[in-house]
Amino acid sequence: MRNLLFTLFIAAISVNAIAQKEAQTMPSILLKDMNGKPKNMADYSKNGKITIISFWATWCSPCKKELNNINDLYDDWKNKYDLVVVAVNTDNARNTQKVKPYVDGQGWEYEIIMDVNQDLQRALNIVQIPHTFLLDQNGQIVYQHSGYVEGDELALEEKIKALLAKK
Repeated sequence: MRNLLFTLFIAAISVNAIAQKEAQTMPSILLKDMNGKPKNMADYSKNGKITIISFWATWCSPCKKELNNINDLYDDWKNKYDLVVVAVNTDNARNTQKVKPYVDGQGWEYEIIMDVNQDLQRALNIVQIPHTFLLDQNGQIVYQHSGYVEGDELALEEKIKALLAKK
């Protein structure tokens, strides 16, 4: 009987751990946008919209390529899917002065968040960038990928369509 109770206890803990992992949202970490305005990252899990959060740096060519390709689709995606894109820059304090000129030059309409100390990056266990998260309308992280290969934005769009099909 004791073995059965122990087994059930372990199973319950495992199911709870899996459920918590699947129900991950953005952590409550206060960062600043490109203009110095404070932003709590947990708010992006409460906006009621599908949200793409992409980690990038000015020195990362694949990051910039991914965000440029998403930018080409962004107006269409906003209209079709009512979504938001947030680009989290991970440049260190020495390189942050490069971010605004680069973003302005690209014409990105995304909200740019500065993770100068990589607090959010560490909290989400991001090892390499680019790293992109997809949050559903309830703020749950439902998909993520690291790296970038041309066309990944189209796979991301399929994930977005699947979220809307569940509604």
